Amino acid sequence: MSTRDFIEKDYYAALGVAKDADAATIKKAYRALARDLHPDKNPGNAQAEAKFKEASEAYGVLSDVQKRKEYDDARRLFTGGGFRPGAGGGFPSAGGYGQAGAGQPFDLGDLFGAAGQGAGARGGGLGDLFGGLFGGGGAGAGSTRSRQQAASGPARGQDVETEATLAFDEAVLGVTVPLRMQSPGSCPTCHGSGAKPGTAPHTCPVCNGAGVTSRSQGAFAFSEPCRECRGSGSVVDDPCATCKGSGITDQVRTITVRIPAGVKDGQRIRLAGKGAPGRRGGPAGDLFVVVHVTGSELFGRSGDDLTLDVPISFAEAALGTTLTVPTLDGTVSLKVPPGTSGGRTFRVRGRGVPGKSRTGDLLVTVSIAVPGSLTPEARAAVEALAGQLDDDPRPDVTAAVRAGGGA
Repeated sequence: MSTRDFIEKDYYAALGVAKDADAATIKKAYRALARDLHPDKNPGNAQAEAKFKEASEAYGVLSDVQKRKEYDDARRLFTGGGFRPGAGGGFPSAGGYGQAGAGQPFDLGDLFGAAGQGAGARGGGLGDLFGGLFGGGGAGAGSTRSRQQAASGPARGQDVETEATLAFDEAVLGVTVPLRMQSPGSCPTCHGSGAKPGTAPHTCPVCNGAGVTSRSQGAFAFSEPCRECRGSGSVVDDPCATCKGSGITDQVRTITVRIPAGVKDGQRIRLAGKGAPGRRGGPAGDLFVVVHVTGSELFGRSGDDLTLDVPISFAEAALGTTLTVPTLDGTVSLKVPPGTSGGRTFRVRGRGVPGKSRTGDLLVTVSIAVPGSLTPEARAAVEALAGQLDDDPRPDVTAAVRAGGGA
């Protein structure tokens, strides 16, 4: 984008957050917009697609601490009156930048270079500030050439975000899933050239292949992508009928993705080079997969540990038993000693969630199952047993009752 576009765009408004919003608020706002505006959810809706791209562009800047600082500095610099034409259309002397003749336009690259020189030993200055955002370097003709080369050279493809819903065991153990998504890709007819098969693009006569042109507005000269070739540096006389000369079409593609073991609900996985293909030989963008995990009827999760509740009978608790309990990849035997109380938790090591340094454990908590109703024979047996058991299960409570109340 041009410098002017960057200054005028309000990324905070695009995400609907305040200028002092923290990183978590910005991420939450972007994810909500991405879910509502995603092209897969709004097929054929150009307005939703445009807003989705605007939100993605805004998040790309505001989610990066350094880029956000540079963006905020640039907005304050230009909207706060720091660069306004002086009397007679000239540029006021401020901070050692000097003054131009009346009506003489300033190229921002020259201005940034002057600021960088004025910084002296401090280094950086406005040239460094905007260099980090637009890929610029030093001042003068050298920086202009570098901006032209950047505009017409290879361009990295866009990042793409999609979602995947996994079963509980798939998220814990890992799984390979096919993802079907719609995203920009190189035109299959012209292979990205934009020209009709049998023809080829030629150098743009307006920018001479640079991809950028300069224009004056008031006291400034702005460099921006050439309107004739749209920044590509070349012109297509006979455009491809499939992509209308853009070299890119929206394509539905299916890729196979390996989801690692132990992912959590809401986790965002980055797959380098799996996004939209680059332009003019540039590298592909990245694919981000937001994982949603369904619940399990048996298991719960606490960090890297799995949890499991298992009811046992009074007889099993009193006499002890050996339980066979399920795991996500089989079964395991668990010895319950005599006299086990309800609520006791047993740890089965290494049968939880695989992690980077260790595998979690399976935590089995037992509870005493009490029958809801008894047959006359069972009731008589329980009463006979109660008569044989003279141990008080609640001695502290009994002592307090006898003393007339608790402390």
